[in-house]
Amino acid sequence: MKPMQPGETRNPNGRPKGSKNRSTIARKWLEVMQDAKNPITGELEKLSQEDLMTLAIIHKARKGDVNAYKQLMDSAFGMPTQQIDVTTEKPIFNGIDLDVAENISPGKNSETP
Repeated sequence: MKPMQPGETRNPNGRPKGSKNRSTIARKWLEVMQDAKNPITGELEKLSQEDLMTLAIIHKARKGDVNAYKQLMDSAFGMPTQQIDVTTEKPIFNGIDLDVAENISPGKNSETP
């Protein structure tokens, strides 16, 4: 494929008007209702596909699936944030003088008095 020239468009007609993106289509199908057995209560209920999938993950987590549990917790409460404190200066190695550069005069060898 040759490089694009200034002002050239690879898709001149663009996306067709009225076409749906993937997330719109996925949401449509997740909202489809179905009579199904609730895996937790065992009762026949009218559930959306989203409900069925969530209940299946809850069912797996209750049986001890750690990945299903983590996925549920992340969905319900958000992923834990990692924080790094960059405001305080702490030495990585104890006992190392971090001010070594201040003790060396420019142009002099540190071994000569």
